[in-house]
Amino acid sequence: MNIIRDVSGLLEKVELRYEPVVIRVNKFDEETAVKFSSLMSAAQSTGQNIVPVVIDSYGGQVYSLMSMIANIKASKIPVATIVEGKAMSCGALLFSFGASGYRFMDKHATVMIHDVSSGARGKIEEIKADAKEGDRLNQTLYREMAANCGKEPEFFLNQIHDRSHADWYLDAEECQSIGLANHLWVPNLKVKIGVTYSFE
Repeated sequence: MNIIRDVSGLLEKVELRYEPVVIRVNKFDEETAVKFSSLMSAAQSTGQNIVPVVIDSYGGQVYSLMSMIANIKASKIPVATIVEGKAMSCGALLFSFGASGYRFMDKHATVMIHDVSSGARGKIEEIKADAKEGDRLNQTLYREMAANCGKEPEFFLNQIHDRSHADWYLDAEECQSIGLANHLWVPNLKVKIGVTYSFE
């Protein structure tokens, strides 16, 4: 996604007090989640009327994803999610949390959906606890994803089950057909700076 500046010819020099915030997500880990939170907070004060979140990721840690989702839900301005290249695993889920009508996907990009895992390892009882937690996360996240896409609560859970829990790859047109992608192109962020004359 490019930032395009449209500056009035009446202005000789332009210096914005705040640059528009564009968040890029390539991985899901604690460091990225902290940076995401900081940028989301900054975006609330720039005067911009939308926060672009550009996703090009193979996925990562689900709890970092949960933190990012919490920040999106707390935002006072709409969040646009934009897939460039790929949105896999956590990336696919994050994509669905863009505001309705503001989910963009390059027509050659790929989304991949699969079971969520909390990532724990250890003894048998720990593995059992991990499986229980993974199921809880699956239920929570994919039901929210279904709501985001205007589907019945079990839609994504059933789709994953019907594929024997194998990775589910979708192209852009398939994502649009299920309500995940709204637009099959990558938008530009236009910053318009002008001068207005008026009588007082």
